[in-house]
Amino acid sequence: MKYSQSFRSSIVRRMTGRRALTATALSREVGIPQQTLSRWLRAAGRVGLVPAGESKLPRRPQDWSPQEILEAVVEAAGLSDEKLGAFLRRKGIHQARLEQWRGRLLDGLDDSAGRSRRSGDRRRIKALEKELRRKDKALAETAALLVLQKKVRELLEGGEDDTPSGGGA
Repeated sequence: MKYSQSFRSSIVRRMTGRRALTATALSREVGIPQQTLSRWLRAAGRVGLVPAGESKLPRRPQDWSPQEILEAVVEAAGLSDEKLGAFLRRKGIHQARLEQWRGRLLDGLDDSAGRSRRSGDRRRIKALEKELRRKDKALAETAALLVLQKKVRELLEGGEDDTPSGGGA
C-alpha cells in the first residue's frame, strides 16, 4: 500500500523525540508492519529529517564500519556475561553476530601466518612446475628418438626389399 509523504512524516515524528513510541508499539497501533516503520525511520535519519540521537532505533550492525566492529569486539571482550548482555542490547547486536565478528577478526590476524604458508606453497608450486617442464622436455626428446629409430628401421628394411635377390631378371 502507498502512503503519502505527510503521513510517513507524522509517523516518524511519533517515533522520535522525548515521548517517542517504538516501531513495534506504533505498528500495533496503526496496523503497519514494524519493518516498514523502522525503514521509514532509518530513511528519515539518512535524509536528515530526524536529528542525530533522536531516533530510538540503533544503526543496524550491517551498516557498521570496520572500526566500529573492532571497537565493539574489543569492548565486549572485557565484559562479564551480565554486562555483556546489557552491552549487546544497548548496541542492538546479537551475540551470534559478535562471535562472527570476533572470528573474522581472528582470521584476519591469523592471515599473517597464512601469508607465509602461502609463500612457501608458491615456492613449492614453482619448483614442481619447473620439474614438470623438465620432464615434458625429456618426454618430447624420447618420443623424437623413438620416431627416428622407427624411420631408420623402415629405411633399412625397405632398402633390402629394393635390392634384387639372386637370379636374373
